[in-house]
Amino acid sequence: MRSVAIQDSEANLRLRASISGLADRAPMISARTLLSEGQLRFFMGLGVAAVIGLLISPIKTVIAFTAVVTVLYLLAVTYRFVLFLRSARSDVVVRISDEEARAFPDAELPVYTVLIPAFREPQVINLLIRNIARLEYPADKLDVKILVEADDDETIRAIGRADPGRQFELVFIPPSDPRTKPKALNYGLGLAKGELVAVYDAEDIPDPLQLRRAAIGLRRLGPEVACLQGKLTYHNPTQNIITRWFTLEYAMWFSYFLPGLAASSAPIPLGGTSNHFRADALRRLGGWDPFNVTEDADLGVRMYREGYTVGVLDSITYEEANSDFVNWVRQRSRWYKGYLQTFIVHMRSPRRMVHDLGWKSTGHFCVFVGGTPILAILNPLFWLMTLLWFVGQPAIIRELFPAPVYYMGLISWAFGNFTLVYLTILSCRLIKRPELIFAAVLVPLYWVMMSMAAVKAIWQLFRQPTHWEKTVHGLHEEARATAA
Repeated sequence: MRSVAIQDSEANLRLRASISGLADRAPMISARTLLSEGQLRFFMGLGVAAVIGLLISPIKTVIAFTAVVTVLYLLAVTYRFVLFLRSARSDVVVRISDEEARAFPDAELPVYTVLIPAFREPQVINLLIRNIARLEYPADKLDVKILVEADDDETIRAIGRADPGRQFELVFIPPSDPRTKPKALNYGLGLAKGELVAVYDAEDIPDPLQLRRAAIGLRRLGPEVACLQGKLTYHNPTQNIITRWFTLEYAMWFSYFLPGLAASSAPIPLGGTSNHFRADALRRLGGWDPFNVTEDADLGVRMYREGYTVGVLDSITYEEANSDFVNWVRQRSRWYKGYLQTFIVHMRSPRRMVHDLGWKSTGHFCVFVGGTPILAILNPLFWLMTLLWFVGQPAIIRELFPAPVYYMGLISWAFGNFTLVYLTILSCRLIKRPELIFAAVLVPLYWVMMSMAAVKAIWQLFRQPTHWEKTVHGLHEEARATAA
């Protein structure tokens, strides 16, 4: 394995560009600053209006709030059901058979850069190196860069013990804040030699033919398709109840919701790994936003705003499902915080957003990217009101739900819960995992976990907006070692 030798002065210039390049060039689409002046004025005005409303007519103000949120709930549930139907009726997934992938001439394959950001990953980095080495792609056209912080001694020692092949390069990133994955990816992008760029996480097990499939798929599609998103699933789905829920959620997300978004010509929030990009499109977009903790979702939206589209590749990458509750909350709260960052950033100028996307796609963005964390945050409030009603039927609850709001809420509660549980159970059948049905029936308990993570996300959004909570990987390997 080679190390990339960079002079200190050049390294510092690359680091500065990796951190501030997007924010300096296009501050309106960077999360370096959370709220714009216009948004601050809007939220302050909204807060003042709410206080005045509560002072003048508290019941009517709360009724209005309840009505708006109930409509949003009904819209969000219906929207997900429609996405599910569209994914089933539309064949938008890019499929390249094994035979076609292997038959494609090596001489016509482009140089492929694989970026692997690794921060405090000594437990799993060696497994990833072995899995990347199994990729069926010409070695002379493979440019693999392992991106590590220069002071991450444990990971660096683990990589040294693995002794990767010559196609691997170890890139040392000068230690600096923010310590985020997108900062590392930007640094690696500046050194990328490939026409195409793939991103993998440290715990990934990609399909050995995935690079060939993506290269052929992008060659077949027009230049407006800037990225193909591979499908993600888990190699430890039955480790415990959390991994079962997580597996079901990913099955719905990558097999139905993302294809449904693609069939709807809607912006697609990318997953954080198994992304396959055209390098020139990535550079034109300014790479990733190092201040956004879901840089993948943000990049997918920015691609759509610039006229690019994202496809879904029928190729699976296996990951480790998070099996620890505390670790899961850390990871999920970061995802929700990033979705909120992405929503806030892209809605700094609603008029510009509508100009770039159109009304329909802006609606897709608001319901899917904005609605997902916001409704998870509001869920506990409505669960509490439902519990109070069934326990004591207090008069105040009856006042807050006049007939129109009550019936919308009843439809949302009955139709929404049934639909989401039904789709989760149906996913077990469609992915042929009957052993997950029991977990599917208990999925409302998973929604409680989601709401806990969402509440933490809103707290961190204003306290530590760019803080990247590290997800610990290798827990499955530890569990297996303990069992042995």
